Amino acid sequence: MSGKRIYIAYTGGTIGMREGPQGFAPAAGFFEAQMRQMPELLAPQMPAFDVVEYSPLLDSADMSPDDWLRIARDVQAHYDDYDGFVVVHGTDTMAYTASALSFMLEGLAKPVVLTGSQIPLCETRNDARNNLITALEVAANHAVPEVTLCFGDALMRGCRARKVDASGLAAFASPNFPPLGHIGSRIEIDQSRVRRPESGATLRVQAIGGPHVGALRLFPGLRASVLENMLSAPLEGLVLEAFGVGNGPKHDQQFLDVLRAGCERGIVVVVVTQCLRGRVDLSGYATGEALASAGVVSGVDMTPEAALAKLHYLLNRGLELDEVRRLIGVDLRGELSAG
Repeated sequence: MSGKRIYIAYTGGTIGMREGPQGFAPAAGFFEAQMRQMPELLAPQMPAFDVVEYSPLLDSADMSPDDWLRIARDVQAHYDDYDGFVVVHGTDTMAYTASALSFMLEGLAKPVVLTGSQIPLCETRNDARNNLITALEVAANHAVPEVTLCFGDALMRGCRARKVDASGLAAFASPNFPPLGHIGSRIEIDQSRVRRPESGATLRVQAIGGPHVGALRLFPGLRASVLENMLSAPLEGLVLEAFGVGNGPKHDQQFLDVLRAGCERGIVVVVVTQCLRGRVDLSGYATGEALASAGVVSGVDMTPEAALAKLHYLLNRGLELDEVRRLIGVDLRGELSAG
């Protein structure tokens, strides 16, 4: 063993499921029992580890901001006793949790690696084994002191990752920022891309989940009444997934009036692109200028998941609304590209 100790928070997901009469489902104690049967985990480079199983085990579709907070506080409670952390999680909302933890864990100086699988660990042919082994190796043996997502052949910054394949084994990508590491015959980390921790910082957890934050994807024919309902109280922040580089309907005056009224009431509306890659430029087209004139702010090249998490984070800090709007466009955790 490597001499390192890793804390594994097992929250649920496909990786630890077993087959039953109604199909695959989580089973208490089953994931750790499967792990303990893996001879690879006894190799010299592998760390010692403790598995803490959450109760109830959650399908990631059931994850909420309260669960993000539970994970963050779990890391904080065991921070001084372990060299790194692995969060085992279902894939459907893993990118949301990775983004949220990136903001919540202030002053982080140890690896926190999220992973999971598309096929359960108990299956003969699965992706769970390699994902789990790699996540443990990264957490124990590589200097990556930030929240990351380890899946397939890539180690990605948590607040840059997106799920891009519903069932394929290369399920996640980092469209607007290169992976921090490539997983092949070796684990190769590009240290020039890894964020360095604050000097002398201690870990703090910023709670999120109090303010009401939502997301809405534009589509042709979206009625102003739908937007109006979305922007009604108690909403405080909205991620608006716009067309292309941040475009919306400039000829629908009722839509723009509703959007402007929401912004004037203090709702922070962050525009991100619906496209997998690229960034928002609200000055590029008249249709983007129309949204900008209504009071929205650019999410630059943030993923929708990161923008949602960042809105939660900033609105929970008790900042003035102008400061929240300003900080949306400031790189805090590597979630967006400057310039």
